[in-house]
Amino acid sequence: MKKALIIGASLFFAQQITPLQAQDWAPVEGRIMTEWANQVSPENVHQEYPRPQMTRESWTNLNGLWEYSILPKGQAIPTNFEGEILVPFAVESALSGVGKTVGKDNELWYSTTFDTPKKKSKEHVLLNFGASDWETEVFVNGQSVGKHRGGYDPFQMDITDYLQKGKSQTLQVRVWDPSDDGPQPRGKQVNNPNGIWYTPVTGIWQTVWIETVPEAYISGLKNSSDINANEIHVTPEISGATDQMVKVSAWKEGVELAAQTINPGQTAELAIKGAQLWEPGNPFLYDLKVELLDGKKVIDEVGSYAAIREITMEPDANGIQRMKLNGKFLFQYGPLDQGWWPDGLYTAPSEEALVFDIKKTQEMGFNMIRKHVKVEPARWYYACDKMGMLVWQDMPSGDMGNGWEMKLAVLGSQSDRDRTPESEAIYREEWKEIMDDFYNFPSIVVWVPFNEAWGQFKTKEITEWTKNHDPSRLVNSASGGNFEMEGTKIVGDIIDLHNYPDAKMPAPGIYGKENLLVLGEFGGLGLPVDGHVWQQKDNWGYQSFKNEQELLDRYAGLMKRMEELIAAGLSAAVYTQTTDVEIETNGLMTYDRKIIKMEAAKLKPLHEKLYQVPVK
Repeated sequence: MKKALIIGASLFFAQQITPLQAQDWAPVEGRIMTEWANQVSPENVHQEYPRPQMTRESWTNLNGLWEYSILPKGQAIPTNFEGEILVPFAVESALSGVGKTVGKDNELWYSTTFDTPKKKSKEHVLLNFGASDWETEVFVNGQSVGKHRGGYDPFQMDITDYLQKGKSQTLQVRVWDPSDDGPQPRGKQVNNPNGIWYTPVTGIWQTVWIETVPEAYISGLKNSSDINANEIHVTPEISGATDQMVKVSAWKEGVELAAQTINPGQTAELAIKGAQLWEPGNPFLYDLKVELLDGKKVIDEVGSYAAIREITMEPDANGIQRMKLNGKFLFQYGPLDQGWWPDGLYTAPSEEALVFDIKKTQEMGFNMIRKHVKVEPARWYYACDKMGMLVWQDMPSGDMGNGWEMKLAVLGSQSDRDRTPESEAIYREEWKEIMDDFYNFPSIVVWVPFNEAWGQFKTKEITEWTKNHDPSRLVNSASGGNFEMEGTKIVGDIIDLHNYPDAKMPAPGIYGKENLLVLGEFGGLGLPVDGHVWQQKDNWGYQSFKNEQELLDRYAGLMKRMEELIAAGLSAAVYTQTTDVEIETNGLMTYDRKIIKMEAAKLKPLHEKLYQVPVK
């Protein structure tokens, strides 16, 4: 089984779906829906190329109607199925057409067929899953190809040896997901949704697709940059390499700027004259072409892109650590973004919907998004890269059990969770895969391994391991959680306070000399909008208001206070939150995205002042 990086768009050959099948599918009724739900059909569901960081022209999209069954755990491949499910929507979602829960004692089975790929004798056929939650076993023509554990990282299997003669092949998938009955990363999913905890998401929830590659092929890329040398660095991973070479070239608007030919395993260092730096307001991306050469013949080729940018921390004139992008202080401000949808749960109804939240966030004047205990499809980060939106990426939480409190005093005062060896191994494996698979996206500037001590363990060890694994980004060890001290310094780069609803900050004189000062969550101002809520009664917010003007007045007061905090040493802040989610009604937008609670034109001037606060 081979892990693969994800990438971007080109030609595709979609799975054929009969008109009869299309007529049989319908969303589950009784739930609020986004406007994009009406445009979803088995023929058009998420047809975009799913891996924008490593593109190939020839691929087959397997999204569409599959058969499904929910059976007791441990059963053999079923011969009969209960009905049809629209992939890639989780079985609990309305857009799946099913709307059923599974639970730890059952397994979700899928079945579909696909046309036999056209290939030469030594070529490989690779089956890709954007994400499937949680334990996934893949069968081709009744034979088990392999298993994958992890609900948030993409995975790939070579199915070449499992194909049979004939026009079509059978694909079956078994998924087991214990939700909060297991130790695995699962974010906000619980079996009994309430408060800030939401509906479980089981099974395939991102695009499934096939690509054909030669015997030796480009299986991965690691793209980075050196801002001082104005260089883009590209390390290709080659599978099945013998004596081939790799040519890597950088392009701008169709003009080649730099090229280098290297051996497999080496890193190409492409010097860019007059390089443009990537940042909000100027998100410049350089196109990349990577060619695998056998002599002068190109035997495999992928497209990619990269940016030149750097995220660092340095003290200001008062000795307070400040977060710097490309050597300049930029106050980073954005919403807590949970990425949930009333109709698709973890899966946006469409590409347009997926990008909508980012666009609205940007229109409101935010320059950053904290992706909260969830990982999005690669195309979400691709959109952030193109639009110049900074991203703080959380590790999805799991194996919770201890309460939490902020501990700042002395080393050893934290209360890390005592996890089992299995639980630790599951966390480490998936966190490493997430960092590896999303490493290439320049929009991601901060990794957040823990949130509010939710399953937090071995804080110092995990934080240092995260930092060593990717020294190019800052690490927020525990957003609003238990902090571990080393002398006068908190482990990691950031001390992150959560405070509702008011804007506050960690004490600059105590913590600001060694760590970046961040308000990791605040606000949570609620405004339920009748007709646009998950349920009619018992909706919830940290502080509720009756109308938009009351809400805006309170928010403006928070922004005025924020200006004072920035001057005192605050480097970043995160407002809760982008949208309502289930019974939480403290979003800037309603859960169905149909109502914007505070107009972007009124918010943007408030936010622009934050980026203009003078800092020495």
